[in-house]
Amino acid sequence: MDKLIITAALTGAEVTKEHTPYIPYTIAEMVREAREASEAGASILHVHARFDDGTPTQDKTRYEETIRAIRQACPDVIIQPSTGGAVGMNREERMRVTELPLEMATLDCGTVNFGGDDIFINTVNDIIYFAKTMHQRGIYPELECFEKGHIDTVLTLHKKGIIHPPMHFSFVLGVVGAMKGEARDFHFMRESIPDGATYSVAGIGRYEFPLAKLAIEHGGHVRVGLEDNIYREKGVLAKGNADLVAHVVTMAEAFGREIATPNDARRILRMKEFDHERIL
Repeated sequence: MDKLIITAALTGAEVTKEHTPYIPYTIAEMVREAREASEAGASILHVHARFDDGTPTQDKTRYEETIRAIRQACPDVIIQPSTGGAVGMNREERMRVTELPLEMATLDCGTVNFGGDDIFINTVNDIIYFAKTMHQRGIYPELECFEKGHIDTVLTLHKKGIIHPPMHFSFVLGVVGAMKGEARDFHFMRESIPDGATYSVAGIGRYEFPLAKLAIEHGGHVRVGLEDNIYREKGVLAKGNADLVAHVVTMAEAFGREIATPNDARRILRMKEFDHERIL
């Protein structure tokens, strides 16, 4: 098996300090969480920008400041900004971050009900726009799929020459209103991607560690972080992203899987050679 790539989803757009005091808002807090998660074993950092009061933003300047600060603290790590933004943002707003010289970013591959009246809209035309723009700008897309139909959309767009290999999927499972995160759901998703594709799994809430275990066992990769789950165990808050990453490292050791460095991750995902001059 390949070494295990761990992604740390540092903050997201929805979790607040009312949920957990460890969620980062400020750039200094983001840098702290990035450094500690990287040192614990994360090779990819999934980043949403926030203003100091916690408001989520796709503001290009705020992203640039955040990414530059993280890069200074973690020179080799893969920084993966979100093009998902927050519910209610339009496609142009969400894509502003890709105007920066990025190595990698997320690409959401379908619409999702987020509970109540919240709908995370990703039309087929949105997905095409995101995919073409990221390809033109040399940004490696992580294909976020919340259910099996999203994988089918990716494969259709791949056949049309819109989404290009290598394809790396992120299965986001356990979101309210989307596919659950049971073992059968995990296996259905991983068995639906083509040969040669890679995948990571992000379990939301209580699904985080059970899905991490399945991914470790079956040769996949893992995303954890305060964006997805704020608990180290039932009723016990994780004391930051590094706490969650460290737990996955311990799980991986039990299966004999080594942890990937950032450059290992680039090789496994068949990314372009790391170029300090090209990217933030």
